[in-house]
Amino acid sequence: MALRGRLAAARGAWLVFEDEAGFSMTPPHAKTWSPRGRTPVVRVRGRSGRRISIAALTCYKPGVGINVRTGKRWRNGWHSPPTGKPKPPITVEAPASEPLRYLREADRIHIADRLRENASVRQIAAELGRSPSTISREIRRNGMPLRGDASRWAYRPHAAQRRAEQRRPRPKTGKIGQNPDLRDLIQHHLERRWSPEQICLALRTAFADRPEMHVVHETIYQALYVQGRGELRRELTWALRTGRAMRRPHRQSYKRQPRAVRDMVMISERPAEAADRAVPGHWEGDLIIGKEGKSAIATLVERSTRYVLLARLPGDHSAATTRDALIEAVTSLPPHLKRSLTGDQGSEMAAHKAFTVATDIPVYFCDPGSPWQRGSNENTNGLLRQYLPKGTDLSRHTREHLDAVAAELNSRPRKTLGWETPAERLAMLLATGT
Repeated sequence: MALRGRLAAARGAWLVFEDEAGFSMTPPHAKTWSPRGRTPVVRVRGRSGRRISIAALTCYKPGVGINVRTGKRWRNGWHSPPTGKPKPPITVEAPASEPLRYLREADRIHIADRLRENASVRQIAAELGRSPSTISREIRRNGMPLRGDASRWAYRPHAAQRRAEQRRPRPKTGKIGQNPDLRDLIQHHLERRWSPEQICLALRTAFADRPEMHVVHETIYQALYVQGRGELRRELTWALRTGRAMRRPHRQSYKRQPRAVRDMVMISERPAEAADRAVPGHWEGDLIIGKEGKSAIATLVERSTRYVLLARLPGDHSAATTRDALIEAVTSLPPHLKRSLTGDQGSEMAAHKAFTVATDIPVYFCDPGSPWQRGSNENTNGLLRQYLPKGTDLSRHTREHLDAVAAELNSRPRKTLGWETPAERLAMLLATGT
């Protein structure tokens, strides 16, 4: 590969090759020797590891700034005497044809040169093939006052490169691990069974003027779950609502398998009166699954009063079994409390048409992966887990026991109901008959 640029000597013993690829060479670290009569060739190591020889006969002219013998030493290396160590020829890594993930020192030098020429950030970004935000962030992070004077500002590329290299090593100590007071406060609230989001809001309220005490809930989760960080005690995971010792990745929506439910009517077609909870009689339904997925209990929650009905599923939770259990649960309801039922797209709802024919209650379905569209039902299922824990056999619970659980839950005062109970709200609706 012929050298198509010019060969120039930089300060001291630095030799710089300037061509389209932007090759550069480092100075030698010791004297070298080579036999006479050999053609001067500079060897450059490419990104793939293969050496590329570049003929550079002109590099040994006195006008370039180095001696002929020096050039030969750089080319051939030095075969040392018995007491010394051999020196290999000088090699250099060819730069990438496309921008790397991180800015290189040559990129930072280019930024500094163009800033001195008053070039805009977008011009510099276009020349380097980078995003303008990358250049702007680099200048903002690594700019510094000139000689301590805040009114005079400068961007120093070599200092910026050193700071970038110092910031890059991993792993790093997180914000919680660096602040013992913050760590102790978070651990104290976790022991009180506060959620990470509640802790974050409490910290921002209590320490509004101390940003070092502010974290987001994901920081707390990572301090608990990420191995090797050791910022919070791993055993504190029992205090979280899920109690999991390891995080479960959420499935991507595009990876979900198509459901077996046909002729679904989506939630977008549900009457508007159901959304504002002003009119009673609109229900949300779901299943609570037991150990190894072999047992289940159907749950129904009325959107306006938060009243709960539980249906026992003996044997399995197939579509036919679920249909019969739901029909039995809503049969005793008055007509004005049987307006609609909203469920997810689980296969247990495949017999929704037969349910509608038997009860005259239309069934609507949530969008895939959107449990918040049944928010009251999801929240109630979490409360029911205090009585019906995960990983247990739910088939051992009798009809009488489920009725007792539902009665106890319906007698709890709710903040969202103005501290009234769901049972009181439902009794009021039954009395008025509207």
